[in-house]
Amino acid sequence: ELYDEEYLRDKIEQVLSVKNLLFRHLYKKPELDAGELFDQLVSWRKAIDCYVTDTVEYLHQALADGKKILLEGQLGALKDPDFGIYPMTTSSSTLAGYGAVGAGIPPYAINEIVVVTKAYSSAVGGGAFVSEIFGEAAHEMRQRGGDAGEYGATTGRPRRMGWFDCVATRYGCQVQGATSVALTAIDCLSYLDEIPVCIGYEVDGKLLKSFPATTTLNKAKPVLMTLPGWKVPIRGITEFDQLPQAAQDYVLFIEKEIGFPITLVSNGPRREEIIYR
Repeated sequence: ELYDEEYLRDKIEQVLSVKNLLFRHLYKKPELDAGELFDQLVSWRKAIDCYVTDTVEYLHQALADGKKILLEGQLGALKDPDFGIYPMTTSSSTLAGYGAVGAGIPPYAINEIVVVTKAYSSAVGGGAFVSEIFGEAAHEMRQRGGDAGEYGATTGRPRRMGWFDCVATRYGCQVQGATSVALTAIDCLSYLDEIPVCIGYEVDGKLLKSFPATTTLNKAKPVLMTLPGWKVPIRGITEFDQLPQAAQDYVLFIEKEIGFPITLVSNGPRREEIIYR
């Protein structure tokens, strides 16, 4: 629309015929001028012009040339409207399979799917959170977590905190089709003497190892396995075998429980603070 100026003028006139009525009578605000709005949109067009192209043709040519294409998802599997914790989900799919749909590339072009998960759990907003912790324990983890604490990037709202959930993470890896896992923020746990890990859910006296439907999830209690902490700073270590044995064991235990290979461990906020396995 921005590149067809005649169409753009007509579209602005049509939209403002409705919106200006609302501005004038409902919001008691001055009306927008069609000419001024047109000029503003044209200036924005010029600003983004270097980024506009036929992306389908561009990406297919990149595939034909053997180039690597990186697609990145912003939300986790449990926010997916079909496979997430409904109704606490978003409006469109968060799964890697839909990356092909959004990018306009063939599904078979995706040959590697890296699931990213923190070494502990956090959440924003309501909904089931089986491994959640509260009080001083949650506050301490929240202060130490993330780059500058576990708070909403936009709102600053404190995130809910919890222990690593092997059941939810295994399920997330399954529906994402993970080929490998990146475990992040392991350095944030260095203050703990012991580190509980959620390895199952107890529902009505039964042990569940598979992620259940929402109604069952709401009744679930965590089954925890407590691992020893390492109690020494590890930030900056880039070789797995240089980590304290307890930190290595923590990664290996999670890897075994979720059933997917952990090929990357980050232990600090900087790009170079990464361990490749």
